[in-house]
Amino acid sequence: MANEVANKNQKPATLQSMVTSAGIRERFNDVLGKKAPAFISSLISVANNSDMLAKADPTTVITAGIMAATLDLPINQNLGFAYIVPFYNGKKRITEAQFQMGYKGYVQLAMRTGQYKTINASEIYEGEIKSRNRLTGEFELGERTSDKVVGYIAYFRLVNGFEKYLYMTKEEVEAHAKKYSQTYKKGFGLWITDFDSMAIKTVLKRLLSKYGILSVEMHNMATALSNDGAVIRDKDGQLTPDFEGTTVDVQAEVADTIEHNANSEELDIPAFVDPETGEVIDDVALFGD
Repeated sequence: MANEVANKNQKPATLQSMVTSAGIRERFNDVLGKKAPAFISSLISVANNSDMLAKADPTTVITAGIMAATLDLPINQNLGFAYIVPFYNGKKRITEAQFQMGYKGYVQLAMRTGQYKTINASEIYEGEIKSRNRLTGEFELGERTSDKVVGYIAYFRLVNGFEKYLYMTKEEVEAHAKKYSQTYKKGFGLWITDFDSMAIKTVLKRLLSKYGILSVEMHNMATALSNDGAVIRDKDGQLTPDFEGTTVDVQAEVADTIEHNANSEELDIPAFVDPETGEVIDDVALFGD
């Protein structure tokens, strides 16, 4: 009975109280070393600058932060590498946080492997594609004949000479958005306001996940591709890591999500939604300058 009263009187954990606990600081230290204090300060700053993140389940904010820390990507929205995005989970009636990769984050992780000599993604304008070899997948590009965007292309060349292209027409990208983006279907969000940036990210992500180097040695690339746009959970559907203990191996917990999420598709960046009114406030900008 006394325990029940104590539990009722116990205040909910806040982000500030959680990140100042020895166990969680140790987790960040394990991942980032000397850079941990600065990253934790950045995490608190990002949360404090967003009313939605301030309301979010702090465990989801921290797990999203650990995901970014594991990938050694800054979460400053202005840099365009990675983001912690709040959204209202209508089924659970709570606000949660998602980890989101930016276009620059994918390029950064690919280049860090040391295996990519060149990597890029861009719009394709009308008239630019002169020819396409269906057998090798190679494209020959020419001068554009108008300012009309007709598709999107991603390309990489490895240091060993292997190269690969992936091209999607604008219609194919639109079909992808209609299938996987709830905000696109409803007529708002980044797929509406910044379609080209979302399309470029989509074609690059597809290229890397299908043909890029994703071996065990390139763990960070595999982790990023499988967890982009997700509330980080383990294969049993629980939030990870479990901060009740102090012996959680964060790296192992994050790795466990790869198999669970490997076949998941990006479901778009959730909008900022007021949990009381249901009003869409705005979308987070994923692509910096």
